[in-house]
Amino acid sequence: MKKRDFRKELKHLYAPSARDFSIVDVPPMRYLAIDGCGDPNVSREYKEAIEALYAVSYTLKFISKKELDKDYVVPPLEGLWWADDMSVFASGTKDEWRWTMMIMQPGWITPALIAKAMETVRVKKPIPGLSLLREEVLKEGRSAQIMHIGSYADEAPVLARLHNAYLP
Repeated sequence: MKKRDFRKELKHLYAPSARDFSIVDVPPMRYLAIDGCGDPNVSREYKEAIEALYAVSYTLKFISKKELDKDYVVPPLEGLWWADDMSVFASGTKDEWRWTMMIMQPGWITPALIAKAMETVRVKKPIPGLSLLREEVLKEGRSAQIMHIGSYADEAPVLARLHNAYLP
């Protein structure tokens, strides 16, 4: 069985430049997602969301391999970030950040498999964020992207460049 790696198959989406912004057309993609708010460095809600996303995503991977004979590398964690006042990103006021954290799922992963994986995880270990998990199709379309390497604390200059120089 061949293991699929979506980071390689969708390299134009998952391996942008760390120096320059680029424009990409993102096709509709299916995700497991959880919404929350607060500083990702210290938020319990953020930690619980990440734990639930990875637990279900890896459980789905193993169910897929065993039951469907389809193996894949679990795609990377992705996030949507916003705030009521977008200037908080440049100022670094992380307590006001809102987020949706998500992990892309292959097209053959059905709602029934997701429910099975969630129940498997629930039985193994109580994970508070599990009840917040949902499936979502995201239709981003034309998007600007850049790879940020480093801590959330070091993102402010990149985001300021995006909002104040590149996008205008």
